Amino acid sequence: MTENSKIKDYDLEMYDKLERLQLSKNEIKVYLTLLRIGSAKAGRVAKEAMRDRSSVYNALDSLIKKGIVSCVVDGKTKIFSAANPNKLIEYFQEKEEIAKTIMPALEGLFHQSKEQESITLFKGYRGLKTIFQEILREGKENLVFGSEGQFSKKMPYYAPQFVKQIEKKNIKIRSMVREDRDDSPSMTTTNRTVPRSTRSNVTTNIFGDKVAIIIWSSTPEAVLIENKTAADSYRSYFELMWQHAKPYNKK
Repeated sequence: MTENSKIKDYDLEMYDKLERLQLSKNEIKVYLTLLRIGSAKAGRVAKEAMRDRSSVYNALDSLIKKGIVSCVVDGKTKIFSAANPNKLIEYFQEKEEIAKTIMPALEGLFHQSKEQESITLFKGYRGLKTIFQEILREGKENLVFGSEGQFSKKMPYYAPQFVKQIEKKNIKIRSMVREDRDDSPSMTTTNRTVPRSTRSNVTTNIFGDKVAIIIWSSTPEAVLIENKTAADSYRSYFELMWQHAKPYNKK
């Protein structure tokens, strides 16, 4: 006989959803049995739930700790009852509140680990799309140098979507381009120029605490550095170039 075929008078969908709430099979059987039969001794619960007493006692103990089963001692006899089903909601709300109290510490540990493991490698156009989506998600000014229009040429279907989102989010872009290039991809882009002899097949994006270095080879590759110190250093270098660059005159 299968596990589910033993479940008498239980809604199987309810059983499945309780299991998804991370109650064990024994806890579910015991809890639903108590809801069905009302207050009872552990022996009767074990009989009705078709479980051995040891398993039932363990389940009852766990359910009591969760606050969804109560116990009254009558002399030397323990009588168990299922609490109002609303207690299930209260139990998970309490877990959520506990999670909220430790969230700042957990986020601190997360960002600390990200600082230690701050370099991610991407390969192919799907990987590059992840980086451009990160620029949109960050929503901060993007500083670009080394752009030769590769983005529009290599990703002609995605690039217009990206530009549209850049303009919608009003993300400012400052970009260094060669004097002989006609390059102003979005309404939010400001360009300055570097000498014609300055050519690159590598584009660098600096945004927030991140630096994305994109190598436009036949199969493009990219490095995403998530490190405030590195981003600040790249940003300082960009600002130096920006100060010495010439104004951009669109053709």
